[in-house]
Amino acid sequence: MSDDSITKKINANSIKEGFEGIVPTIRSYIRVLKLSRKPTNEEFLTIAKVSGLGIIAIGLVGFFFYFLMDILPKMV
Repeated sequence: MSDDSITKKINANSIKEGFEGIVPTIRSYIRVLKLSRKPTNEEFLTIAKVSGLGIIAIGLVGFFFYFLMDILPKMV
């Protein structure tokens, strides 16, 4: 066998193995989508509030570190 034909077989096998892994993943995605439902207005508002508070908290922590590292040394 030549090196070229071995390379082609290796590439073909790796591609085939890659596709075999995709099918179970897609099936699990479909299963999750079948189980999901649209949130109620109350659930949506709760999720939006919690997400917003998380974004604000992360922003405040970032600003606090920015203040400590950049602005505070200039004041001293």
